Amino acid sequence: MPSTASARELGRRGERLAATYLEERGWKVVGTGFLARRGEVDLVCRKGDYLVLVEVKTRTGLGFGAPAEAVGPRKRRALSAAAAEYRALAGWRGEVRFAVVSLLLDREGEVLSIELLEDPF
Repeated sequence: MPSTASARELGRRGERLAATYLEERGWKVVGTGFLARRGEVDLVCRKGDYLVLVEVKTRTGLGFGAPAEAVGPRKRRALSAAAAEYRALAGWRGEVRFAVVSLLLDREGEVLSIELLEDPF
């Protein structure tokens, strides 16, 4: 089991890799680490006319399941609450969508796989 510090660094690395991945696909990252009352939104992006709140899940193995499987009902509710909070704070009037970026890295931190799930819930 990784230490809290190494797990945090793994998460940060995954968020940086996910931001680059999305930008290469034409998304605009407008914010990172938005702290809402019920949790944190990893990436806030624009894709066309939409605001997309992105949850990034990074793993170095499949012992705890695929990364995207960690986005369960509790996290979905927290993201929905964060979307309402972000919308109010930013004055966003358009549609808000969600996405999950799932990364699997090797022990050296190199990407083995990356998957984008748009509108996963």
